[in-house]
Amino acid sequence: MPSWLHPQSHWFVLAVATLVALSATPVVRALAVRLGVVARPTARSMHRVPVPHVGGLAIFAGFVAAVAVSLGWEDRDVVAVLLGGVVMLAVGLADDLWDLPPLVKLAGQVAAALTAVAAGVRIEVLTNPLGLFTASGADDLLVLGAWGVPLTVLWIVAVSNVINLIDGLDGLAAGIASIAALTVLVAALQTGQPMEVVLLMAALAGSTLGFLPYNFNPAKIFMGDTGALFIGYTLATVSVVGLLKSAAAVALAVPIMVLALPIADTALAILRRLQAGRPVMAADRDHLHHRLIRMGFSHRDAVLVMYLITAWLALGAVAVAEGNLLQGLLIVVTLAASVHLVARKLLEWNRQRPRRLGN
Repeated sequence: MPSWLHPQSHWFVLAVATLVALSATPVVRALAVRLGVVARPTARSMHRVPVPHVGGLAIFAGFVAAVAVSLGWEDRDVVAVLLGGVVMLAVGLADDLWDLPPLVKLAGQVAAALTAVAAGVRIEVLTNPLGLFTASGADDLLVLGAWGVPLTVLWIVAVSNVINLIDGLDGLAAGIASIAALTVLVAALQTGQPMEVVLLMAALAGSTLGFLPYNFNPAKIFMGDTGALFIGYTLATVSVVGLLKSAAAVALAVPIMVLALPIADTALAILRRLQAGRPVMAADRDHLHHRLIRMGFSHRDAVLVMYLITAWLALGAVAVAEGNLLQGLLIVVTLAASVHLVARKLLEWNRQRPRRLGN
């Protein structure tokens, strides 16, 4: 039997998750239409017709099916990830169905994170390149002790919301999540992280890729908070598992780098709302993807631009996983400079566009 057909091959897991999500998505869509679970256009919506949502259920189905055939339910870390994932999925589903108040939604996200922490997913040490404040005999590690619990909860809730907030255009969150999961998978292989990290990321990448054909513009179904929160939660918790098993700084550095675009978008949104005296969780139409649309990009082109930037950041993250600290810093600086250059060129194009149209 070819190696890629082995149940614990990441290629096999990727294929199973993709096929299950691809098959489950039209079923979930039909059920959502029948039950009237649709996202209706609002003043801040980018779509103009009602679109079924809760597509995250298909993503979850693909993920769980792939995990079941490859890892089973005996591994403690896998069970921990899934327990909190079910809670996070329920929070997202409840929000999609009943539009939960922001504080209730946040409390649910914290509960999901605490479920994972209680089951053993916890940031216990961080790489400390300066060697400060470390325990005896751990010159390169910063031992967190009790601080690991709130830090882990903050990390899980933050990444979950980063993916949720970027889910503003057809296919945007699913595509970025696919790139991020594949990047973490490659980095885990490079750095010798446990096979469960590799397989969990393969399951997540496959389930989002299987969902994407139905979600790309024009979307036939949205993932909703059901999918976005679950995806962000899974990226966050599996990264922590990688850190637990290998104590490799790249376990957290890689997802931070590859998600730099939605992280920056979230940070700007928070600052923007604070400056305006508005609630931090209040929605608006001033995210990066909205700005690209206003600059004249089509819906699809705006998504593809953000895919390309994320893919470029992913290449940098993979390079960082292979290199040392100095190489990593050089790559980060190069990436920042290139993204800044692209942003400037886009702004220049936007300023010149009216003149070109007038000629």
